[in-house]
Amino acid sequence: MPELSHGRRMLVLAICCMSLLIVSLDNTVLNVALPSLQRELDASTSGLQWTIDAYTLVLASLLMLAGSTADRIGRRRVFMAGLVVFTLGSLLCSLAPDLNWLVVFRMVQAVGGSMLNPVAMSIITNTFTNPRERARAIGVWGAVVGLSMAAGPLVGGVLVDSVGWRSIFWVNLPVGLAALLLTWRFVPESRAPRARRPDPVGQVLVIALFGSLTYAIIEAPHGTWRSTAPFAALALIALLSLLRYEPRRPEPLIDLRFFRSAPFSGATVIAVSAFAALGGFLFLSTLYLQNVRGLSALEAGLWMLPMAVPTFLCAPLSGRLVGSRGPRLPLLFAGGAMTVSGLLFALFEAETSNATLVVGYVLFGVGFGLVNAPITNTAVSGMPTDQAGVASAVASTSRQLGQTLGVAVLGAVLAAGVGASSYADTFVTASRPGWWILAACGAVVLVLGALTTGPWARGTVERAAARLATEERPRAGVGG
Repeated sequence: MPELSHGRRMLVLAICCMSLLIVSLDNTVLNVALPSLQRELDASTSGLQWTIDAYTLVLASLLMLAGSTADRIGRRRVFMAGLVVFTLGSLLCSLAPDLNWLVVFRMVQAVGGSMLNPVAMSIITNTFTNPRERARAIGVWGAVVGLSMAAGPLVGGVLVDSVGWRSIFWVNLPVGLAALLLTWRFVPESRAPRARRPDPVGQVLVIALFGSLTYAIIEAPHGTWRSTAPFAALALIALLSLLRYEPRRPEPLIDLRFFRSAPFSGATVIAVSAFAALGGFLFLSTLYLQNVRGLSALEAGLWMLPMAVPTFLCAPLSGRLVGSRGPRLPLLFAGGAMTVSGLLFALFEAETSNATLVVGYVLFGVGFGLVNAPITNTAVSGMPTDQAGVASAVASTSRQLGQTLGVAVLGAVLAAGVGASSYADTFVTASRPGWWILAACGAVVLVLGALTTGPWARGTVERAAARLATEERPRAGVGG
């Protein structure tokens, strides 16, 4: 990518952030609309889970393919294709006649979304080459997530209450078209110096792993062991096959050598844990506020502001901290705040009091706002620039997989606890195991934040990057 002026770099950052805004906004807006969907489309809890998870599952399955494809054929080209497909998918979602078609169209959306975030992060990484400037740019990127969380519930609440749930997908249309035109005009093309070959077997194994695992978790409370065990077994077989097959590839879909870097491995697990907490938090909170407290979509959106605003404010602060002092401090604060938030709900039933509910929301917002920048920066820092797309795609995949698992696991726990009873009668008791899971996710962020950010961990980054840049893979006996 050619060297750009400061103003042009800022414009590229703004365009990339537009893509993140519509992808992130889509999920936060939809969460507020879940009770409306439940009533209008007669959806069960598992149906609501699939409305969220069909999107995040496809994203998680295709992000690494999109990242490596963009490095190979051109990041700008793939990014523009993603904007077209995502915008079209949003239009189709607004026209869905029933829940099944909505789930299908959400998957179309996700195909487009998979070409946006990892590719946009790769564009940012190659645009901002100075480490401190890059960390600040990533902080802005993280602030957009906070903006989507702040604006999403309010925008969703207004639209659902005044027009209906279909209108939440209309927001993506003008933003997607504007981003498409600006990308065509101002974002230069870039690609990796050495193209990576496709890995179709690895891609199929990733889809089998993520899809079967999510299905087994979501459907477990509603089916029998015989109906879900085959999917759990398929997930295990796919995982073992990936671990055996990928190291044999000269250019694998998932380069396991990345995980020789302790910070990269830690950031991957932290991303899964933090976004699992986010997915479960939004799912439980939305259903509680509207189905138990009886609030409207707009009122529920306003109640989510104590969580959304701190996320928006803390994300750029986290980026500056990462740029000046490294990822350790924001990760420790993030893990601590998320853990305490989960414990407030698990131990003290924070949702039953307005004061403790607000405190729990604020703590979670602070924690989540601090966690995104160190994850992203750690994923791409220290890696060769020609691997930026793949490295950032692994980080993005971890986020989406975490959110998928959060909704699947906490939704399954809630469904098993509620059973045939009404939400109003059993929700607080039924959701308590879910809050314990959320607190455990925060504890994982805290512990790994401490373990993977010290001098020893930084040494593994240098060794992993050097081996990625110079190591020759054995060619003999390598399969297709």
